[in-house]
Amino acid sequence: MNRVERIRDCLLQAFAPVELAVEDESHLHAGHAGAATGRGHFRVKIVSAAFEGQGHVARHRQVYAALGEMMQTDIHALAISARTPSEA
Repeated sequence: MNRVERIRDCLLQAFAPVELAVEDESHLHAGHAGAATGRGHFRVKIVSAAFEGQGHVARHRQVYAALGEMMQTDIHALAISARTPSEA
């Protein structure tokens, strides 16, 4: 299973999203200091009722928590768009 699939699985389990897109943007950062570690750059767009009543920072923290150890071992940078179904 590749990193995009692992990220997707973690987020599906944690949030049961109605919409989820995970993109590997690592190729856009070749030569970047963070790329030297082998960890990647990713973009996540997620729509879930789990974000209802949560502010922007709390939503991002929830995503980071759901990804757990991957934030230390596989992910160097993560761009997150986390919305509720009514915001989407």
